[in-house]
Amino acid sequence: MRTIYLAGGCFWGMQKFFDQFDGVEKTEVGYANGPEKAPSYQEVCNDSGHAETVRIDYDEGRITLKELLGYYFTVIDPLSVNRQGHDEGIQYRTGIYYTDPGQLPEIEEVYKAEEKKAGAKLAVELEPLRNFYSAEEYHQKYLDKNPGGYCHIPQRYFSMGK
Repeated sequence: MRTIYLAGGCFWGMQKFFDQFDGVEKTEVGYANGPEKAPSYQEVCNDSGHAETVRIDYDEGRITLKELLGYYFTVIDPLSVNRQGHDEGIQYRTGIYYTDPGQLPEIEEVYKAEEKKAGAKLAVELEPLRNFYSAEEYHQKYLDKNPGGYCHIPQRYFSMGK
């Protein structure tokens, strides 16, 4: 089992998006790479410095990190700073956060290819995970509990893995 942390705007849609893929064993939404203090959602919305992030535990025998990152870049605007869709603020920044330095060469390969495709420097942070705090329970699987909830990811992307 491997783990990667991806910030891609509102974490509700990111979690629902990644849950659909075979090989993704578990996802959890939370707050990453902010100050060393577990924030509340209200603090995150008031610029605590944390990014809304989804932790993805995956079976690399069934889905590769490259595949996960390819899907990630499908649903974000990698040039947008602190904004995805209608969501704006530091908590909506994009980022790839890793805990295993062995993942870095693979991440960098995908990152550089996306940068070349975009023809510009990406606004996606690429750094080690400094911290991750689980979000409140009502945020976990939010769009499954609230199917009409807002999401910057178009609905059609939630059935890519089927």
